[in-house]
Amino acid sequence: MDLKDSIYIGQIAKLHGYKGGVSLFLDVTHPEEYIDTETLFVDVEGILTPFFIESFKLKNKGFAAVKFQGVDTEQNARSLIKKKVYLPETELKELDQSSFYDHEIIGYSIEDVVKGPIGKVTGVADLKLNPLLIIDFNDKEILLPLFDGLIVHVDRESKQLKVNAPEGLIDLYLD
Repeated sequence: MDLKDSIYIGQIAKLHGYKGGVSLFLDVTHPEEYIDTETLFVDVEGILTPFFIESFKLKNKGFAAVKFQGVDTEQNARSLIKKKVYLPETELKELDQSSFYDHEIIGYSIEDVVKGPIGKVTGVADLKLNPLLIIDFNDKEILLPLFDGLIVHVDRESKQLKVNAPEGLIDLYLD
């Protein structure tokens, strides 16, 4: 599997126990969506290497305790620390017209239902308490909190997001 055919979902942060377990930081909006994952691809010296999951237990703050098949010692697990973890794009479930994966909307145009076009998505800040959509509008940064109801429509074909920003929020950035 190539990096271009995969999406980054997190990084192995530290050891979990002493029998080969690791603590995986899931750098995603909804970590619970990955509980049933059977295989993760770990970037080992530039090669995406498949690791089969023996156990996966979601912890708090986006972490999961993961035990991989064949990784049975602290020494083996230690070699995985700080390695990036990926999934094939084909493993992602199809989303509805008002949902998106963070990685897929980078570069999408944004249109507010009131203000009209307001720029392009440059990133998503996955802050646990207040995730933000980061938008570039004529070299000005606009931050929109990602709350239920903000995203009206995701048009994957034309790479556009239609949003319903809170009244006055966009004006704060443009004045």
